[in-house]
Amino acid sequence: MLEQHSTWVGATARQIARAVRRGDARATEVLADHIEHARVADPEINAIRVLRAGEALAEAEQVDAEPDLADLALAGVPVLVKENTAVAGLPTWHGSAAARTAVADNDHEVVRRLRGAGAVVLGVSRMPELGLWGTTDDETGVTRNPWRPEHTAGGSSGGSAAAVAAGIVPMAHGNDGLGSIRIPAAACGLVGFKPGRGLVPYDIGVTDWLGLAEHGILATTVADVSVGFAVLAGRTPAPLVEPDPLRIAVSTRSPVTGVSPDHDTREALAAAARVLVSLGHETVSSDPVYPTKLGLLGIATWCAIAYREASVLWVPDLQQRTRRHVALGAHAWKRGVVRDSDRADWRTRCEAWFADGGFDLLLQPVLAGPPPAAEAWSSRSWRSNMAANMRYAPYAAPWNLAGFPAISVPAGLRADGLPAAVQIVGPPGSELLVLAAAAQMELAAPWRPHAPGWPRVGAQART
Repeated sequence: MLEQHSTWVGATARQIARAVRRGDARATEVLADHIEHARVADPEINAIRVLRAGEALAEAEQVDAEPDLADLALAGVPVLVKENTAVAGLPTWHGSAAARTAVADNDHEVVRRLRGAGAVVLGVSRMPELGLWGTTDDETGVTRNPWRPEHTAGGSSGGSAAAVAAGIVPMAHGNDGLGSIRIPAAACGLVGFKPGRGLVPYDIGVTDWLGLAEHGILATTVADVSVGFAVLAGRTPAPLVEPDPLRIAVSTRSPVTGVSPDHDTREALAAAARVLVSLGHETVSSDPVYPTKLGLLGIATWCAIAYREASVLWVPDLQQRTRRHVALGAHAWKRGVVRDSDRADWRTRCEAWFADGGFDLLLQPVLAGPPPAAEAWSSRSWRSNMAANMRYAPYAAPWNLAGFPAISVPAGLRADGLPAAVQIVGPPGSELLVLAAAAQMELAAPWRPHAPGWPRVGAQART
């Protein structure tokens, strides 16, 4: 007999999948609830590029028809896919009409894996043009933060973050080339995980962002992110194991000269460190050694990625800020400023810093302050976009350059009512340790799963 409930909107991915597997819910029922909510909620936050209502319902029917649901880790779970990742039957937008490519014949491998685990693709989520920016908008609209709609949801996985924070889906796909999962997760009070290099198939854009980008998951709980990561990595999901006492470095130092965390960010980091100490871990104040040239390397690489990504597009049709980024990237690329050896050297330095300090993990901010205003950043100058991005989100990019796993975890509230967040970073191969430490923090200091007032529907399913 099906369990009685008001709606499945607001349930976690694990709750939904468990209910569908044991016959307490049908995938079509779950999806219908989320479609109804999406149609009401998305006009307020503008998170979805394309809603696949009819196609998704047909796919949910296929899940319900599966003779054996026991092995489907995401049975019946509605998900959004970031719009730079191919979904069969849809164009791949890459953040604007100018960057849009043809209708895809096949799913990207990570989408194939999500479907293979029983997930249903509700639609594709919005992002800024070419995924270059930490705010999400284009000429058709601005993606807003469900916590405070006058603020951006972040970027570049801004649509995914806004949708999860508003309860439109319990879990969303994203990818992270210079912080594009962790930044919007922090802005919207979510868990956002970027695995280390090589665990999840790449194929992001034209060049895989020079090897910096990884596919990952945004969700309201560490458990959901852990299951989603396992699916993307082709692994069998398994419970996280509570770690032995860890030695954790704590740092507020910004890798961007002249940028420092504000008071609320420092307070959130200190509170998170106290939680870790209460769990039996040792915290030590220690800053990664950011060489002077790291900032220049980061900016040059960021611009060079734009140049390489735009190489297959008609550049005059791109936004003015993007064209400027592309032009600078062409200069950096052709002069040989962006070198694999520099990124490899930074990775080696980071490995040595963890090893020499005996650190298992690093705890630091994700954002230096509140996310910028929800405005038409796509029509503003390159200079204003660069300044806004670097001032509010300096901490994420170094760990893409190094290829280390990192997760954004909610850490209370700022005085302005927006969520605060911290980042846990680990050395290569520490994905499960990073997730386990985040899960401990969630158990010890739980956070609100959705933005206040969201989702604006009935009671959560009794699961």
